[in-house]
Amino acid sequence: MSACYVTHLECSLTGRQYPAGEVHGLSAEGRPLLVRYDLDALAAGLERQDLAGRTDGFWRYREFLPVRQPENRISLGEVVTPLVPLSTPDGGRGELLVKDEGRLPTGSFKARGLALAVSMAKELGLHRLAMPTNGNAGAALAAYGSRAGMESVVFCPDDTPEVNLSEIELQGAVTWRVDGLIDDCGRIVRERSEEEGWFDVSTLKEPYRIEGKKTMGFELAEQLGWTLPDVILYPTGGGTGLIGMWKAFAELRAVGWLEGKLPRMVAVQADGCAPIVRAFEAGEEHAPRWEGAHTVAAGIRVPAAIGDFLILRAVRESGGFAVSVSDEAILDARREVARRDGLLLCPEGAATWAAWRAATADGRIGVDEKVVLFNCATGLKYPLPLVSRHYEAAAD
Repeated sequence: MSACYVTHLECSLTGRQYPAGEVHGLSAEGRPLLVRYDLDALAAGLERQDLAGRTDGFWRYREFLPVRQPENRISLGEVVTPLVPLSTPDGGRGELLVKDEGRLPTGSFKARGLALAVSMAKELGLHRLAMPTNGNAGAALAAYGSRAGMESVVFCPDDTPEVNLSEIELQGAVTWRVDGLIDDCGRIVRERSEEEGWFDVSTLKEPYRIEGKKTMGFELAEQLGWTLPDVILYPTGGGTGLIGMWKAFAELRAVGWLEGKLPRMVAVQADGCAPIVRAFEAGEEHAPRWEGAHTVAAGIRVPAAIGDFLILRAVRESGGFAVSVSDEAILDARREVARRDGLLLCPEGAATWAAWRAATADGRIGVDEKVVLFNCATGLKYPLPLVSRHYEAAAD
């Protein structure tokens, strides 16, 4: 058994504590549970330089993670995802970097959260997992679930990209199309879980996906020499990654590893589904469901997020903001970055570039600031332009 510093779980709304080492979903108040650690003991038992010889992707931060038994760490060969510099058009003097999560197994950042959720499910003796997904999370659950020898069941909106549906099915999950949005899929999982014997691994409805997503924050800090950028722009649907990174920064600061100030966190949504933006601008703590949600960036088409107050809390505590961009701006950004810098973004990642461009134009982000955008998946999973030019080969 490796060192594990988990002390308890805590309701994110009330602070009520729950014992570690037991199966939990939401708190009694119906809110996400957060894993808490003995950070004083962790700081005494681990130093930054201890990470230098480790090569096992995000499992290199295992002391900050809840899996006790090494044999329960389910892995598909994770890597530390690169920071790719982009040019800054229009005379920008700052530094613009993309954390390219498309390099992870199953081609997206969902590998982080589902690796932890599946690993903890194994440690806790669970065998049947279910979830709703807009695509990439389902692929990660299928892959890691199959790797762990578990059964997984996935419900997807009917317009989920075909490549996502195919990879989920091929990697072993029972895959269902649903005539509705992701929250309709979530309702099906919630209503049938007890009867079917499923454990619900929906976004923030179990405590451990957030622990996997927070490793983005650890990696980013380590890659930048234990400092952080001025601004982070994050494509926000359920918001697990944004919440997780803010948690990671708090933990790193508590153990004395971080130097300098924390970044401003920017939640990026699409104009056709922007409940967090609307709540932020209205000064609200919760974000009512967005009716008629639509956007080309399917991964951020989440009409209602159970962790809405945690997203808004992180944005406000950091001095950041929430912003939405049009589908036209998303597609333009994807095209411009591909042609200018050779990096193929997914639509959700392109939304962060479009938001950065707009925020530098209106002064919310300074032209001399260091900014990190998150590209949450490989662009190869999404529809690409058709090529119509045809060249006739010369006849013999």
